[in-house]
Amino acid sequence: MKKYHVYFLTNKNNTVLYIGVTSNLLKRIYQHKTKKYKGFTAKYNCDKLVYFEEFDDINSAISREKQLKAGNRKRKNDLVNLENPNWNDLSDGWLFQF
Repeated sequence: MKKYHVYFLTNKNNTVLYIGVTSNLLKRIYQHKTKKYKGFTAKYNCDKLVYFEEFDDINSAISREKQLKAGNRKRKNDLVNLENPNWNDLSDGWLFQF
């Protein structure tokens, strides 16, 4: 069964947060790290994965993404701090082979 993910990226200083949704987390994180698309994450060097959630259907993932984006920065930080208090890059050690 296909999985969908909502994820948070930040820059090396943890000063910028980006929230996205994808059906292929590994590939999408690779695209962010290599700056494949010249958008927000490339401009602000957001390539550190600090949080993600997994869903079984795309509608639930999109709904959660919208809910998270509507929240304030403190709520987003609190969510990361709860699961990843050191704000480590959760994709460290991932093998990107495409």
